[in-house]
Amino acid sequence: MKNENCNYQRCEFESFGVREPGIYGTKDFSSFLESMKHEYRNIEIDYYQSNVEGEIINLLQSNGFNSDGIILNAGGYTHTSIAIADAVAAIKTTVIEVHISNINAREEERKTSLLSKYCKGSISGLGLGGYELALIWLTMV
Repeated sequence: MKNENCNYQRCEFESFGVREPGIYGTKDFSSFLESMKHEYRNIEIDYYQSNVEGEIINLLQSNGFNSDGIILNAGGYTHTSIAIADAVAAIKTTVIEVHISNINAREEERKTSLLSKYCKGSISGLGLGGYELALIWLTMV
């Protein structure tokens, strides 16, 4: 990555910091994002959140050829959306899949990711720190 542009893409977390705090923690994502933007001032970090599958696909397609990296937490769509998986497969930008909870330690239906085989890597179960680890990795390539 040229240390220029990274996209965070998330879905299903408008109640982040409140929803199941034992799994997702209590820190709200906007505070975390602001701290990341401050810490990594040399990187343009864009953020997008949607619960709509088609909007996520549109964003992947519009940014998938001009961003230096995409950090994607597709939430429940990870396990269900062939369309999002196809969109990740079709773009040139490196995608890192991130999950706040350890999807392999959860319910059976959450243990399968349709996205992983199209992503450069996956980070799961490290809380919000997974986003920072993905960003650090992207700056090294």
